[in-house]
Amino acid sequence: MTDNAASPSSSHHSGTSDSDTSESGTTDFGYRTVGRNEKKPLVRAVFDSVANRYDVMNDVMSLGIHRVWKRLFITTLGPRPGLSLLDLAGGTGDISFGWLKAGGGPALLTDINSSMLSVGRDRAAARGFVADLDFCVVDAEAIPLPDVSVDRVAIAFGLRNCTDKLAVLREARRVLRPGGRFCCLEFSQVQVAALAPVYDAWSFGVLPRMGALIAKDAESYRYLAESIRTFPDQETLAAMMREAGLSHVTYRNLSGGIAAIHSGWRV
Repeated sequence: MTDNAASPSSSHHSGTSDSDTSESGTTDFGYRTVGRNEKKPLVRAVFDSVANRYDVMNDVMSLGIHRVWKRLFITTLGPRPGLSLLDLAGGTGDISFGWLKAGGGPALLTDINSSMLSVGRDRAAARGFVADLDFCVVDAEAIPLPDVSVDRVAIAFGLRNCTDKLAVLREARRVLRPGGRFCCLEFSQVQVAALAPVYDAWSFGVLPRMGALIAKDAESYRYLAESIRTFPDQETLAAMMREAGLSHVTYRNLSGGIAAIHSGWRV
């Protein structure tokens, strides 16, 4: 299921970094180029549309493997009772719930999308996660927390939907305490050549059809597939994390690079 951290193949796609688009005032929305001020409302509309079926679709999209990836991610975060977690783009709550279940300290579950956060709040109540869990609508590019105020910052399958990814990484470092850790779980660059055509057929052929059947929304799932392909690859994201001031940056490929866990520290 997983591979140890390894250098990506030499023929990797680097994705589009924010520095590529900032001067032109445009950014990617899947394979479309849009104005930087247009992306957030477009992403918000996608997740408004899929919020109520998001967890079902995650299982379908990944054949359930996302649950394994998330368990590995939570282990990487290293939950302990004395540590606090800021869960960015936390959506319906899987990472915050896993953190608390594993013995982590207080968690703040945030998302820019109130529809997703509402689903997360309902799921938390159903699971009894109320004592150490708070909720807040937060834009990850402008986190409303003081400097050096949390021990862990997590973002799982959310960074690719942010307009200014470097701003998110800088904000994550800013709010971390010295010795604190930032971890990102995200779809990445497939490292197994034989897997690539199968993965492409699944992403662009099967997923939009499943989105139409299950969530009544093919377009949103087409965007999600496209957003994976335009996201920076493993080495590019690691370089961006270093540029944002994070140290000891490493990554671990999951399922042949379909996803990856990136980690960096504030020293």
